[in-house]
Amino acid sequence: MSDDLREAAARRGSFLQTMRAVGWSFFGVRKSAGYQNDVEKLNPVHVIIAGILGAGLFIGALVLLVGWVVGSGVAAG
Repeated sequence: MSDDLREAAARRGSFLQTMRAVGWSFFGVRKSAGYQNDVEKLNPVHVIIAGILGAGLFIGALVLLVGWVVGSGVAAG
């Protein structure tokens, strides 16, 4: 493992900060100053975990929404 990778993995950004940054990235809305702050402070391992959790929550919400629409008869037409 390179020194840069070790240094990045040792960053102390909180998991809540990481979840917030990943949430904003799902919307595609982020100021460049906020992005730079994230790059400097967030732990890449946290970013990967938060991304997987965020994607899982998003897919789960879509499945629930589709199930509700189909079950309510709104999609019938």
